[in-house]
Amino acid sequence: MSLQLSAIARQIQPSATLAAGAKAKQLRAQGIQVFDFSLGEPDFPTPEHICRAAVEAMNKGHTHYTPANGIPELRAAIARSYERHYGLGYQPEEVIVSNGAKHAIYNVVAALCGPGDEVLIPAPGWVSYFDIVQMTGAKPVWVPTSSEHGFKLTPQQLRSALTPRSRLLLLNSPHNPTGSVYTPAELKALAEVVLDSALLVLSDEIYERLTYDDYRATCFATLGPELRQRTFTVSGVSKTYAMTGWRIGWACGPVEAIRAMANIQSQQTGNPCSISQYAALAALEGDQHCVEQMRQELAARRELVCRRLQAIPDIRLIPCQGAFFAFFDVSAYLGRRWNGQRVNNSAEFCVAALELAHINLVPGSAFGIEGYVRLSFACPRSELEAGLDALARFLKSGRS
Repeated sequence: MSLQLSAIARQIQPSATLAAGAKAKQLRAQGIQVFDFSLGEPDFPTPEHICRAAVEAMNKGHTHYTPANGIPELRAAIARSYERHYGLGYQPEEVIVSNGAKHAIYNVVAALCGPGDEVLIPAPGWVSYFDIVQMTGAKPVWVPTSSEHGFKLTPQQLRSALTPRSRLLLLNSPHNPTGSVYTPAELKALAEVVLDSALLVLSDEIYERLTYDDYRATCFATLGPELRQRTFTVSGVSKTYAMTGWRIGWACGPVEAIRAMANIQSQQTGNPCSISQYAALAALEGDQHCVEQMRQELAARRELVCRRLQAIPDIRLIPCQGAFFAFFDVSAYLGRRWNGQRVNNSAEFCVAALELAHINLVPGSAFGIEGYVRLSFACPRSELEAGLDALARFLKSGRS
């Protein structure tokens, strides 16, 4: 008898960024130098005081089950951080700690949406949004945006996408993959459309502390009391504190939905890692100088990458205002041949770049848009310089 997989198992695709990273690791295992610009992961070590807190937690015996929604101390610290940074008064019972921000996003969608509901996702958008929504039984709907507006959703685009089944809007700022940061005015304009509809909002703010120049992240829930009751704010320690592997994220929102999410989580995973929770507590409550050090180094890398990409003929770059990604248009190179093989789309472009030049990028198609690729600059400047040299040679070698 052949094994029959479920419909959802057949639909869900592996994460494009994790798959790209795995391919790069395979090549490196063969002794090949690979310039891996695929993963959205800071290359910095987790700060020492955070690691010490984890060891101390183990030594104190904090190695057992915790409440499914997270230890009270961490939920209170998360609430205090929103008061400190945004003047937003969450209570600990309005906070749930999950196994990373990705898990928090799933919990929000699962608690609010189901079959027949539509979740609006501005395109381009993070590779996992579409599949996360599908896993809940709801329908993901890409809402196309334009490069003229930095791929930021406009009120007109949002209004045009609304239907009677629209249940949830998924916003992300600072934005993956483009690095765009919505201004307060842009978010307020979207908020007006939200309040004229029945929409709820999931605001993914995982890159909130990593912005450049005069750009600053705006917490969507701060834009009005009524909006606060419609908004679920998601973030975590992964990007800000270089703690991707620790798997601690959270969601903040109306208490009745947060309780429902805790029930869902209790049946899925139980509690988040107890040791990681105490490490995250130290991250939020401890010295924040490490965050600024990392942000400054990322800012220097951004300048390097933007300068180098803008010097390459026929490359069009979306200005990076936050996060650590360069999202650039390679459509002028599509239709060219490398080693006799025609490259027709962004996925084929990335395959050719990896196989021939050993440069690992993520295709725009994974984010819901064609003709672009994403480069993560979360790697040392020397590697960025060498990889961009290789990219320039690769592009030059294409034949019309």
